[in-house]
Parts: sequence; C-alpha cells; structure tokens
Amino acid sequence: MKRDELKKILPHREPMLLIDEAEKIDDNTAIGRYTVTGDEFFLQGHFPGNPVVPGVILCEIMAQTSCVLLAELEGANKTPYFTGLNKVKFKEKVLIGDTIEITCNITRSKPPFYFASGSGSVNGKVAVVGEFSFALIE
Repeated sequence: MKRDELKKILPHREPMLLIDEAEKIDDNTAIGRYTVTGDEFFLQGHFPGNPVVPGVILCEIMAQTSCVLLAELEGANKTPYFTGLNKVKFKEKVLIGDTIEITCNITRSKPPFYFASGSGSVNGKVAVVGEFSFALIE
C-alpha cells in the first residue's frame, strides 16, 4: 500500500508519516520502505554538511511499519503508542538517496500491549535492528 492507503490505517501525517509504502506479508510480518529525499525536517541540523538520518527516526520508521500489522487487530480504531525500545543497534548510516527497507514481526501480544522486532537494511546491509512494544489506546 502507498501513502494514501497508509493514511487510512495509521494516525501519522506529514511530516511524521515516515514510510512511503508497506505491505503485509502475513499476520505477523510487514515490510515498509522509505526513501530519504534530503528535504526532511530531521536532516536540517543532523548534521550540517553531513546529513545522516537520526537513530530515533529509524526507530519510528520501524514502529510505523509494525503499526501496519496492528491496524487490523481488535483495536483498529485505537492509537498505537510506543511503550518501549530494547536491544536497538545502529550498524550503518542512512543517507540522502538511500531507501531503507524495514521488516517487522509481531513477536507476542497481551492486549492492549503488542511486542515486535524489526530490522532495516539499505542495499542489503543492515542499518538498524531492535525490539519495541506498543499499547493500543483509545
């Protein structure tokens, strides 16, 4: 699904909608993609003359990809809120012109809490990995 379809299931909007497209592979797996254009607000000061996508933004891209899976759960009209990040590692820089491909899996659930793991790669190289959790709240 492209941005217009994503807006129907995600609460995020520009400039915080950080996936260009996503697809649900199965009930527990989704893949998302985002291409860094160079016009993003988060590159303006990170770092002048050497723009690099901040790690927290990479975590948000992983979270939004996971939310594609949460949208079809019993809490479809609820908002997913981050509740935790664990074992996050940044392995490669993500730069202007890069397309990061994120793969996320729901690993367990105890509604309203959902737990996921994800990784993001650029040109076949892993750039970010982590585990995270959400609560679906009205």
